Amino acid sequence: MSKNNNDFVKEITNIEDDFAKWYTDIVLKADLADYTDTKGCIAIKPYGYAIWENIQKYADNKFKKIGVKNIYLPVLIPESLLNKEKEHVEGFAPEVAWVTQGGQEKLEEKLCIRPTSETMFSVLYSKWVKSWRDLPMIYNQWCNVLRWEKETRPFLRSREFLWQEGHTVHETAEEAKNLTLKMLDTYAEVIEELLAIPVIKGRKTEKEKFAGAVETYTVETLMHDRKSPSIWY
Repeated sequence: MSKNNNDFVKEITNIEDDFAKWYTDIVLKADLADYTDTKGCIAIKPYGYAIWENIQKYADNKFKKIGVKNIYLPVLIPESLLNKEKEHVEGFAPEVAWVTQGGQEKLEEKLCIRPTSETMFSVLYSKWVKSWRDLPMIYNQWCNVLRWEKETRPFLRSREFLWQEGHTVHETAEEAKNLTLKMLDTYAEVIEELLAIPVIKGRKTEKEKFAGAVETYTVETLMHDRKSPSIWY
């Protein structure tokens, strides 16, 4: 016999007692995701993945209207390539996972599992841009990344997660900044129009900005526990 609605609700922690536990209970009870034998990684179930598909479709449509083109890059990045941008990588160093062996053979060079693709984009852009006529290059990839998080929570922060990352090359800094601000508005529109979540747009402080960045812009919102998740770039 199936449980009635009252029994179902009783199994969900009161939001005022423990917000973090309430959130996890909701994710599991709504059948959005489940834990796996891989610590820190979740299985996204059909309802959860359908939400992602709708977000991706909605956002991708807006991106394409701006002139964004989708590509895909390798999930493995050589250590030597990652080290070319040490200032940028510094912020990710504690979270990088490494592949050191292929089959039964030790690799000549370690490969990191993509925490982000800036370094890979940079070296490829240096090959692809032959003259100013090739600019701007406005490329994006929908992919997964891996960051060795110590504390994880379904969807908010797991070790492997789905996302998109756009990387562009422009003729001038002004052109690059104009697109950045246009994308900032686009992210805000996706979150507010599709997900009905109000956001605040702004620029990160020097202390909080992305490692190696000149400026970092962000859209943030306030959760019930007064913590603020953000999308930044």
